[in-house]
Amino acid sequence: MSRYVYIFQKIRVKFLPLTKLLIMKRLIILSIVLLTGFLSYSQKEASDSSVTNFYLIRHAEKDRSDTNNKNPHLTEMGVFRAEQWSEVLKNISFDMVYSTNYFRTRETAQPTALKNNLDITLYDPKSIDMKSFLKENQGKNVLIVGHSNTTPSMVNAIIGSNKYKDIEDDNNGNLYIITISNNSVSDKVLYINN
Repeated sequence: MSRYVYIFQKIRVKFLPLTKLLIMKRLIILSIVLLTGFLSYSQKEASDSSVTNFYLIRHAEKDRSDTNNKNPHLTEMGVFRAEQWSEVLKNISFDMVYSTNYFRTRETAQPTALKNNLDITLYDPKSIDMKSFLKENQGKNVLIVGHSNTTPSMVNAIIGSNKYKDIEDDNNGNLYIITISNNSVSDKVLYINN
């Protein structure tokens, strides 16, 4: 009789770890299935989302050596700032990059557009139809590069309030961030001295 108990115990010892391994394997598979399903659902929810993010900046430092030049290029410091903007914004996957049709704004937008494999879309702040513009960019991440007067006025038009004044002439570091989600609009301005 003791011989059978010993054999039974021996089988039980071998059987138990095998059972635990099977249970663990099934738990791991179940966890992977549940996690994959959850992530798929989360990604679907994120892609169905109607959150729109606008990032607005003024062009970087322009060349002021010729006061008669109405369309100057960026200075060396301006080129550096434009590169720094692309670094500051590197974790944002942009869908659109807008710029006014001036060297200084296009040159400021270019590094960020390149990092996102995008062409720069030109806009005229004087003739933009804000309702259409908002509809065209719904659900997107958008960078808009403008000027000391057009950038805050564009922000004000998007948020529907006359909140922001013209940017001081020596300030090229304001970053306006607007988020529109389910008819709720939030805005903030950050100063980033690159």
